[in-house]
Amino acid sequence: MQRIYEPADLLEAQLLLGMLQQRGFTVRLLGADLLGAMGELPAMGLLGLMVPDEDARLARQLIDEYLSATPEPCEPSNLLPVEGPWMA
Repeated sequence: MQRIYEPADLLEAQLLLGMLQQRGFTVRLLGADLLGAMGELPAMGLLGLMVPDEDARLARQLIDEYLSATPEPCEPSNLLPVEGPWMA
């Protein structure tokens, strides 16, 4: 297994873990249990995503593509109207 990415936080870790699992990868998240001790341990490098050696290149590529994606702008016509008694 190879450590392919160090997520910034648990939210990013879970998001990327789920993305890779949906693509059929076997993925392990290391360090999630250590987050409770962050006051006593250095905060950087606790989390790590690991995949089998043969999947490392493709998994890194998918993570890079995800991280470099630009969200599409939201058109005002797609927004739900904000109405209610608080809008007086």
